[in-house]
Amino acid sequence: MQNVLYPLKFKPIFKDKIWGGRKIKEQLGMDYGPLPNCGEAWLLSGLWDEQSQVANGDFEGDEINDLVETFMGDLVGESVFDKYGEQFPLLLKIIDANDWLSVQVHPDDELAEKREIGYGKTEMWYVMQADQDAELVMGFNREMSREDYANVLKNNALQQVLNREKVAKNDVFFIPAGRVHALGPGIMVAEIQQTSDTTYRIYDWDRIDVAGMPRELHVAQSVEAIDGRMPESYRTEVADVMNKTVPVVDCQYFATNLLQLQGEMQKDYSNLDSFVILMPLEGKFSLTWENGAVFVKQGECILIPNLIKKVSIRAEEYCKLLEVYCQIEEK
Repeated sequence: MQNVLYPLKFKPIFKDKIWGGRKIKEQLGMDYGPLPNCGEAWLLSGLWDEQSQVANGDFEGDEINDLVETFMGDLVGESVFDKYGEQFPLLLKIIDANDWLSVQVHPDDELAEKREIGYGKTEMWYVMQADQDAELVMGFNREMSREDYANVLKNNALQQVLNREKVAKNDVFFIPAGRVHALGPGIMVAEIQQTSDTTYRIYDWDRIDVAGMPRELHVAQSVEAIDGRMPESYRTEVADVMNKTVPVVDCQYFATNLLQLQGEMQKDYSNLDSFVILMPLEGKFSLTWENGAVFVKQGECILIPNLIKKVSIRAEEYCKLLEVYCQIEEK
């Protein structure tokens, strides 16, 4: 008899980074063991060589893509399975920057396919915490063609054209593939992204690693990936309201909403052909469905299978969470 699908929690995957800090442990209470600089906690990953394992229930220890292969549309949605097959399409992280991350850019799907490296990487950041005067790099401070960009690199003038943004808690930045970016020190973000780990490192602040060597740069690869168009604002405005589903980002790869809850909210996903991920940014909540209930806290996420359409979310006092799913455009 086949086991029945239920909302899934996962074991985090921790990443030692030269720029990482201690907020993941000290502020979120996550135990990443002996890592000296934990820069990232991957809460849910479908990367083939670094898949998340289920942490609760009958499927504990199973890898996410094995469950996608088994349950297909019942888990991820028919349209999602038709597009992405047996690989889970999103990667959710918490990033703690104690120093500047490299200035980097990601390829889009077209360039990734051309270079045979899987999918491109469009992503978003939700700022969970930021120290006073923290800032990040987001895009350029003027329109930038690829020829302009190549000339900037040739003249070692990259820092002069980078756009810097002051950062505060609850800021949101959408980062389509092709936009240069870098997190600065003192910032912790929740990141939602396509399932891809392709990063072209453009500039690394003249930093050296523990072996006394500079990290590899990918300047030549980056030129074709650059999209130097400027939006009206690099920052995404999000309404601050309680007990409502507030849209944050809606792109072809994922949709993200913000829920600030006190008390209980009923959710009906009958019109959605997708899984739904709930990721608490503050506080914790209980998730109840027809056949059970589970608690979810900061530093965790929970995957609601497409098969489960009606759930109840009850906040423990106050809870702020992201709601994430896929919307596949009809051809």
